[in-house]
Amino acid sequence: MQDIMELIRRKDPEQREFHQAVKEVLISIEPVLEQNPVYREAKILERLVEPERLIVFRVPWVDDRGEIQVNRGFRVEMNSAIGPYKGGLRFHPSVNLGILKFLAFEQVFKNALTTLPMGGGKGGSDFDPKGKSENEVMRFCHSFMAELYRHIGANTDVPAGDIGVGAREIGYLFGMYKKLRNEFTGVLTGKSLNWGGSLVRPEATGYGSVYFCAEMLATRSKTLEGTTCLVSGSGNVAQYTAEKLIELDAKVVTLSDSSGYIFDESGIDREKLEFVKTLKNIRRGRIKEYAEKYPQAVYTPVDPALDYNPLWNHAADCAFPSATQNEINAKDARNLVNNKVQVVCEGANMPTTPEGIDIFIDSGLLYGPGKAANAGGVSVSGLEMTQNSMRLSWNRDEVDNRLKMIMANIHQTCLDAAARYGHAGNYMVGANIAGFVKVVDAMLDQGVV
Repeated sequence: MQDIMELIRRKDPEQREFHQAVKEVLISIEPVLEQNPVYREAKILERLVEPERLIVFRVPWVDDRGEIQVNRGFRVEMNSAIGPYKGGLRFHPSVNLGILKFLAFEQVFKNALTTLPMGGGKGGSDFDPKGKSENEVMRFCHSFMAELYRHIGANTDVPAGDIGVGAREIGYLFGMYKKLRNEFTGVLTGKSLNWGGSLVRPEATGYGSVYFCAEMLATRSKTLEGTTCLVSGSGNVAQYTAEKLIELDAKVVTLSDSSGYIFDESGIDREKLEFVKTLKNIRRGRIKEYAEKYPQAVYTPVDPALDYNPLWNHAADCAFPSATQNEINAKDARNLVNNKVQVVCEGANMPTTPEGIDIFIDSGLLYGPGKAANAGGVSVSGLEMTQNSMRLSWNRDEVDNRLKMIMANIHQTCLDAAARYGHAGNYMVGANIAGFVKVVDAMLDQGVV
């Protein structure tokens, strides 16, 4: 395993997030490799860490001033052993190949855990939709798809949304794909309901993380009712995490964005959450406006001088990191443990650093890693693909019940895999082992390809 880490560091020394994601999986699967020498003989690890295909392209577009802008587009098609590539598109200035490789690598195992036939991929651009007009976003999306369409398809690669890519962007992307290919297929998920989208898809990642948290708490005969919850982020995942928590009679006291966070000790109720949805989804404003609307809330701006995030330093029962990668460091993790948090359930992808994860596991709190806890989004994306293929639409209760069942199955799968290899109760090890075994067994069945 050390040889594998040296290999990827030598090939791509700047891709730190990718190195982090690979190392986490390698540590977890060590007992599997010891018991199954065939994996080493088949060079499974060397094949697993190398994407099947990398697509990098320029995206020229014209802004409202008539000036030409150029961004970079990416698609990482990581692994298709168990199905077509599946994973979101992220539009954000921080996007680079290393981040997308880490996300695609995580997606491979996450998708395997859902039990649905989906491989792993990820893509996006360093384009920032914030501050852009509707026409600028449309022109960018059309230009982006003018290249990407050659590489995707309902049975090849099915992108979805991610940070910076919501229903608006999916609509523009699909419109250009349909025009260029002259076909109406389920090539993208996260579509609007009136042209092929699935009910519960916008809510799925947030709802799914709450369902997973409830399953974890049930192992200790506890529920979410009456708990106090810290939620980071204020985008899609955070909004619907908060919505489901409120529905289950938990109290949400924080939300955040890149500028800072709000702490509302009285709790964010349905009315306040609707304000946040309008603020972020329609007006595209900043979270500090929440404190202006509700003066009892305290807004704390980001302080670059701090080596911790004060959002994670409030007394609470549950924490739902739902913003971005590595938002919880070792000091944040210690603060959560010291404040008697019982469960950390990740709505974002890899939001906790390795040092933070070690602190969570050593403390004995319930830790739900992102590849398991936030698999609800891609699960309902898979259900949307199924509905598109069958040319039908399921009602809300049917989709939500299927989501609950999938999250319960993922929870049990993680527990079973961890116990089988001597790590009872360790969801991170269980998730990595279960996803790994499913994917690599399929790779062995298909030969060296």
